Order: sequence, then C-alpha cells, then structure tokens
Amino acid sequence: MAELVQMVALSPTMDEGVILEWKKSVGDVIAVGDVLCEVETDKASMDYESNQKGEIIAIIKDKGNSAKVGDVIAILGSKGEDYAHLLPSPESSSSQTNASEAQADTTPATSGLNSTAPSPIGESAKTKKASPLARKLASIQGIDISSVQGSGPNGKIIKRDIEAYQPQPSRTSSVQGDTEIPVTGTRAAIARRLSESKFAAPHYYLKVSIDMTRIIAARASFNKKRQKNKVGMNAFFLKFVAEALKKHPMANASWQGDTIKIYGSIDIGTAVDRGNGLLTPIVRDCGNKGIVDIDSELSVLIEKVNEGTLRPGDYTGATFTISNLGSFGVEEFSAIINPPGVAILAIGQTKQTPVVDEKGEISIRPIMKVTLSCDHRVLDGAEAGRFIAYLKAAMEDPMQILF
Repeated sequence: MAELVQMVALSPTMDEGVILEWKKSVGDVIAVGDVLCEVETDKASMDYESNQKGEIIAIIKDKGNSAKVGDVIAILGSKGEDYAHLLPSPESSSSQTNASEAQADTTPATSGLNSTAPSPIGESAKTKKASPLARKLASIQGIDISSVQGSGPNGKIIKRDIEAYQPQPSRTSSVQGDTEIPVTGTRAAIARRLSESKFAAPHYYLKVSIDMTRIIAARASFNKKRQKNKVGMNAFFLKFVAEALKKHPMANASWQGDTIKIYGSIDIGTAVDRGNGLLTPIVRDCGNKGIVDIDSELSVLIEKVNEGTLRPGDYTGATFTISNLGSFGVEEFSAIINPPGVAILAIGQTKQTPVVDEKGEISIRPIMKVTLSCDHRVLDGAEAGRFIAYLKAAMEDPMQILF
C-alpha cells in the first residue's frame, strides 16, 4: 500500500527546506535510518534520514525544489501502484503545488516530478530570495547576492548557484540605490525567538568590571607548555562560568510556567556569527570538563558552524549562554537571553585601564567589562548578584576554583 514521505523539520526553526540532492532513486528499497536526500535548511545543509521503509515509486520534489514541513517529497509503495489519490489537491493545500502538478500524471516517474514553471512575477520582484546557506557562501566569497541568478524554485538562489557563479565586468554607477533583504530563514528565526524572549522574560542587567591580570598570566603560562593547540580565552570563560553556575544553580535554570527547572548538566552556548545570523554551538556538561576538553570541543563546533554542518543537537538547549564581542572592540553591551536559559553573559573588550589599586595608588590594569542579562521570573537580583560576584572573584584569582 502506497504511503507518503513528507518533509520533516530538521532543525527546531525550520519551516521550509531546499532539496540539494537525492541520495536514493525511484526503485530503490530503503530502510529506517537510510539517508534519502540532502536538504538545505534555515541553519545548514543536513541529511534527511528516513523513518519509514519500503520502495520508492515516485519522487515528488526533485533536486532544487523547495518543500515546506509537511509537504510530500516522495511516495513509497509497489511498482506501478496508483498513488494520485494520496496527493493533496490544489484546493486543499496551496503549499503542495509540486504535488498537485504530479497528480496530473499518475504514472510513476523514473527521475522525479518537477515543478519548473516560472513564478508569475518572474524577475520583476525588487528582492531576490536566497537560502541561508547560499547567503553564507556568498558572504565568505565576497559575492554580491543580487548579481546571482537563482536556479531554485521561483528563482531562489541556492548553494549550487553560488558555486557556479562567474562575476560579470563591473560597471560604475553614480547613484547607489536602496537594497531590500528578505527576512527569511535564519534571520527570521532569530528575530522571532529573541523577540519572544525579550518581551516574555522581564530582563534586568548587572554589570561588573573584571581585572584580567591573573587570568591572562595563567593562560600564557598554561599555553607556554603546549607546542600546539593553544587554548583560547573563550575556553577559560566557559570554565569559570561553569564553576560559578555550580555554586549558583538558579542561574542554570529555565522558566516552565508552573515550575522552574534547574538543570543537572551545565550546557553552555557560545554565540558565533556565521555571516547571516548567529548560532550558539553548545559545549555540554562544562561543569565536569577541564579547560583543554572545553577548548577542543568548542573548536570542533566552530569549525562545524563555518562549514555549515552543525546539527540541531549541537546548538539547541543551552542552559546558559555567553556572547563575546570583545574582538570587535566593543567595550560593553547587553545581550538578549537565549531561551530556554534565564541568563546570558555579554563580554566586552579587555582594555588597559587606570584603576586605583589596594594601596590607593593608580595603576594600569587589563580590565574587561561584562554584563549579565537576567530573567527576573527565575533569577532574583540578590542571587544574580552573588553569581556575578563569584565569577568576578574567581577570574581575578583563578586559584579560587581549585578550592
């Protein structure tokens, strides 16, 4: 009996994906866990692993086609079996345009059923649609996305268009027109999630200045003994935050409505810019890991971000988040809490700053300003104050975390 294979959400924020490549063909017998196709989501390029088994008798969404979550992308059944009655009609679902076109031909296809009709608005639209991965690749290669011709559905620019792009001779223009960028994919997901966080969670902010003299010296001494794979400062930040969360677990929690969940594992996300939006790869169980292991895992995760191969499990469910803009010269800022956590630490630039020392004398010290954004529903001011005071003390005297 024929059954539908539908597009599923391959990331928590995915509404739609583009099929980059089919790994299976009509006539192939698949098992649960087999990779059916490669899908470009709002986050990255990912494998679609089947949760069904059977023989593929038709491919409804061909390579390059876009499919919303729930759209039919293939049919399983017996060779020659009629499946037209399974496909939604145009009247029942406007999202199944490709499927309704396939319904007109009930003969099982050998290479898939395409929906290649041009968009009724064609290229007259003022903005060009492009997948998040295509935008990322264009940003990395310095390609003006507006100059690329899209080969995806309705002229959408996808990965292969960037890879095949050949720049045209430049022309000089005396007037620079406005540019409109469609809010889709990653940017739309970020806007939606953080808007919900900002307006649902009552934010307040605590700021402190941290003397980085000793932690800089500790890192230099530590790396001096290592011939390669020098440990980055972010690994130190994650480790010290983890130690502070051990002492103050209410900062490692989430608001559940009727309850407050205090997490048993300290899973810290680090905001990483990937060109067209932020991802927060997570180092799991930081409380039980040393700085070397944290640095190693963080390096692997950042490499995945750059390659676009990060999996949903790599960036969802952080119990605490760190956002570091110090490398951009930002001295201090306030960050929006990343759900489901109840706090995020914003780290600014470390600057040589005149301070009054313990003897009342002025000296120059490397000072870093940090801001803790807190959800007042869970984290009261006093508890948040204790957390950030412990973090400051530990970073100014790293030996404290040993006791």
